[in-house]
Amino acid sequence: MSEREKMLAGELYDASDEELVALRLQARLMTEKLNLTSIQFSEQRQDLITSLFGATGSTLHVESPFHCDYGRHIHVGDNFYANFGCVILDVALVTIGDDCLIGPQVGIYTATHPVEPIARKQGREFAQPITIGDNCWIGGHAVINPGVTLGNNVVVASGAVVTRSFGHNVVIGGNPAQVIKQVPLSS
Repeated sequence: MSEREKMLAGELYDASDEELVALRLQARLMTEKLNLTSIQFSEQRQDLITSLFGATGSTLHVESPFHCDYGRHIHVGDNFYANFGCVILDVALVTIGDDCLIGPQVGIYTATHPVEPIARKQGREFAQPITIGDNCWIGGHAVINPGVTLGNNVVVASGAVVTRSFGHNVVIGGNPAQVIKQVPLSS
């Protein structure tokens, strides 16, 4: 397996692999261009985001600055909004559903490192995908950790650190995040 195939399979891989370095450089150059493109040029910004992400729905808006590792592993649905300072470490697939709002300074991190110090010292890494359902709102400064799945209609309180998965229709918050209440579904 190539290092990229290992990475996408969730296995330990070498992030200094030439192919991965080149792909990260390509994404960083695109995000740099996005972050330097004036908001007056919304169509150009839209084209950059669409080219950077692996898949997009209709109507997406990403405020600058925005940062990611590869871009191509980010898949977002219709009506996606990411506020200022969003960081998505998309070493594994990040799937975000329709009608999702990402607050300022949110971190979505698929990348992780071994707990075992020798493997970590050798520069080994691995990743776990993140899935966020439809109609979710992630408050400012929240962190979504590797391997998390959030169901539909989930609200993540500002500053929450999400270390495990949650089902549909809940408000979660705290460190580590826990259910605060159920989301009332209007008729």
